[in-house]
Amino acid sequence: MERNWYRNALVEVIGTFALIFVGAGSIIATGGQNLVAIALAHGLTIGIMVASAGHISGGVYNPALTVGLMAARRMSVSRGAYYIVAQLVGALLAAAMLKVIFPAALANAVALGTPQLGQGIGVLAGVLAEIVMTFFLMYAVFGVAIDMRGARAIAGLIIGLTISVDIFVGGGLTGAAMNPARWFGPAVVQGLFTDWWVYWVGPIVGAVVAALVWNEVFLREVVSPEPGSSLLIMSPERASITCQCACSKEGR
Repeated sequence: MERNWYRNALVEVIGTFALIFVGAGSIIATGGQNLVAIALAHGLTIGIMVASAGHISGGVYNPALTVGLMAARRMSVSRGAYYIVAQLVGALLAAAMLKVIFPAALANAVALGTPQLGQGIGVLAGVLAEIVMTFFLMYAVFGVAIDMRGARAIAGLIIGLTISVDIFVGGGLTGAAMNPARWFGPAVVQGLFTDWWVYWVGPIVGAVVAALVWNEVFLREVVSPEPGSSLLIMSPERASITCQCACSKEGR
């Protein structure tokens, strides 16, 4: 395991904690009735967390995205494993905090903000919705955070907005988790495991497909950094030079 693994892990714990605390907390606070507030709460929180500490760990905060990065060979299996553990720990801590802070009547009325299938939505439709929404999220992550030619200066904004627009369309379908940790924390603390696999299979499949599209098609001949690597904190000029040098060494 790399020397500074605990720093990356702590960033992932804090970032995922923030997502669940604010995201699920907004559902509890509004009784699940204000989709705009809920969508903005999730999107703005991720945007803030990516901008705040994404240069340390990559700001993944999502086991599905972590698996996608591993599938695309942008993250090692060892790093991915402790990232996922850190993300799930952060989600559990946040859900437990919400359980303590909010009155039981408010929290139980919306199952502590646990994502659930909407009325009339079957499990197949739910999985497909999570696949599509997480595809868009992973697509945005690669475009602005992995591809060094992208708009990396506003990565947090773009990733956060993607989450918000996904929630606008999918909030009433599945709760628009796009993130196994987003389901995991509230579900475990609340003891609600109905249709649990929807929130693991859908996001992971969507993230892996988007990651492979980017990696094997759009970035096939472009060097990109691994999240949490030193390349992520380089200036654009230095990163460009590093990329050019690496390409030259490979004969490109």
